[in-house]
Amino acid sequence: MSFVIGGRPLASRLLAELPSFVRLVLAEITERVPAYQQLPAEELTGDITRVIEGTLRAFAEVLRTRELPSPDELRFLRESAARRAEEGVPIDVVLTAYHVGIQVVWDVLVPEARPEEVGEVLALNSLAMRYLQVVTPVVSAGYLDERQTMFDDERSARHTLLTGLLDGTRDADGPMVVLAMHVAPHPDELTDGVDAAVAGRRKLRRLRTELERHSREPVLSSLTPAGGLALVPGDDTRLDQVVADVGKAADAALTVAAVAAPPSGVAAAARLAREVLDVAVRSGPGLYRLTDVLLEYQLSRPSAALEPLAAVVAPLSDELVETLEVYLQRGSRRPAATELHVHPNTVDYRLRRVAELTRLDPTRIEHVTLLAAALAARRARSGQPS
Repeated sequence: MSFVIGGRPLASRLLAELPSFVRLVLAEITERVPAYQQLPAEELTGDITRVIEGTLRAFAEVLRTRELPSPDELRFLRESAARRAEEGVPIDVVLTAYHVGIQVVWDVLVPEARPEEVGEVLALNSLAMRYLQVVTPVVSAGYLDERQTMFDDERSARHTLLTGLLDGTRDADGPMVVLAMHVAPHPDELTDGVDAAVAGRRKLRRLRTELERHSREPVLSSLTPAGGLALVPGDDTRLDQVVADVGKAADAALTVAAVAAPPSGVAAAARLAREVLDVAVRSGPGLYRLTDVLLEYQLSRPSAALEPLAAVVAPLSDELVETLEVYLQRGSRRPAATELHVHPNTVDYRLRRVAELTRLDPTRIEHVTLLAAALAARRARSGQPS
């Protein structure tokens, strides 16, 4: 039996005054939801108006029978939600519209209720709430299914483009920067009792989101929680800030090798970026270009000089190698002693031992270059960190 408010069946009145209610709902939606104000006029007066009318008719049937519609009876709402998803209307905006529509009907009809109809009003409120509980999942499913289809299509297109760029069969639309990335574990990935896979995926999502935020165009990538490749459109003028922000968002240490590429040179740049990363990762987190690791990079290439160079420092113990590296980095014995937590005299003694064993004096400028190259060759050959 239909609800009766103000002495009149609600379902009959809603259908009789349907055009007026449609206009009221449309006006209220466009006023309260700014996103609808930006839709084309032909869409508002066409598709959106038809959806409002269909929804009100369905609700009138609910008022007449006091029974909720089945999902099949609300299929048109699912189809409408899919179209909104295709147009890029946010899902919260889509769902808000249905709540606004029910509220408009409530605000117009319920104030006319007579004292003896209070029971009807309460029953109507309960049914309206349950109606929205039915509508919300139907609309959400239609919207999300379409978004997933669009996401799959976009991901497939991006993958095809990325593959073409990396194998050299396609050119980019403009210059790019190829980033080869090594991503350290997030602390949660190393915490007992925490699902490391979930923590890694969350880290990766934050990383990708931050990369996209810094680019006006899509960032093509082939990334896992441990790293991979990313192709950033444009030049590398702001790359230091980008890498810093990405590392902060991921909350993980990043080692990034960057190589700028012309439209036809992405494949070659990607190969070089991977090679630079292989060298740079031994030196710790940070942003590296080829010019930052020229010596290590060159020594990592196949060369007859690699073994003889590494042999120069082969007689040195690990302790002497560490002292030599720190001394060459710091440039004098006192800062080196501070970093090594030893007395400056100990540094002097170790440097004399280096000179005795290698016949190269670290305190003589003419010997420094060869010693540095020998240390780099040693790291390149053994894969030890810098």
